[in-house]
Amino acid sequence: MDLINYLPVIENFPKPGIFFRDISPLLANADAFKCAIELLDRLGNEFEYTHILGIESRGFIFGAALARQTNKGLLLARKPNKLPLATHTESYGLEYGKDALQIQAHTIEKDAKILVIDDVLATGGTLIAASQLVKKVGAKLAGAMTLAEIKALDGKRLLDASGIPFRTLLTL
Repeated sequence: MDLINYLPVIENFPKPGIFFRDISPLLANADAFKCAIELLDRLGNEFEYTHILGIESRGFIFGAALARQTNKGLLLARKPNKLPLATHTESYGLEYGKDALQIQAHTIEKDAKILVIDDVLATGGTLIAASQLVKKVGAKLAGAMTLAEIKALDGKRLLDASGIPFRTLLTL
């Protein structure tokens, strides 16, 4: 199954000049979604991990399905002010602005090996921020994985420079 057929480009979203890949058709097709999770599971076998950290919001979808598939715990990297209790925060840049992620300070065990997952690697800022959060709580970063990578934005170069092992299913 060619998953790229389920990821149409939406021009000028969320702002002019941005070409957004919509994952909604992939999620709406049970066979395509199942195929994506099975392929992510196989790709994830390259990492030794105990937990998956899903990045808000589309990383939650792939992270939850993969956690169920692999029988691993799911952790959440959320936008600011959405988590109770003490949190760690990491700010980052996007191709169209700035944002931040938070993680609960006491959710991750110190000996956990975390695989960070999101839908798309663009500039790399989101995955780097999530990886920094893993380190802030004292856990080990196993690596990062996405459904797709937008090659023209060169985010993989930043991940490589940060020493973050990375895998993706699709290169766009």
